[in-house]
Amino acid sequence: MRTLKPTLVALAFAAAAPFAITAHAQALDHGKMGGMNMPGMKIEDMGTSLTAGEVRKIDKEARKITLKHGDIKNLDMPGMTMVFQVKDAALLDKVKPGDKVKFTAEKADGAIAVTSIEVLK
Repeated sequence: MRTLKPTLVALAFAAAAPFAITAHAQALDHGKMGGMNMPGMKIEDMGTSLTAGEVRKIDKEARKITLKHGDIKNLDMPGMTMVFQVKDAALLDKVKPGDKVKFTAEKADGAIAVTSIEVLK
């Protein structure tokens, strides 16, 4: 009976090890996703200043755009959905809600503004 308990504990750890390794590997793979899962977009092909995103809403009167985006590396910002100002209101004429885009954003006058945007094909 004394050897049965340690043997069962050892077997339990041995059986659980592959699941722990798999979970760790999956966590590492998700770090490569840039904070979002957007099929068909290859973020690594876009260069460091461009960010992949999806247009969620456009407010032309307020010169604002809501984007679901990946990591914005130049601003050290993780992927999320947020509202941006646009540097040039004409940028809003290029896109519509639902478009997959690549864009650049910069800090200016205490706010973050989209400085360029183009629709992905």
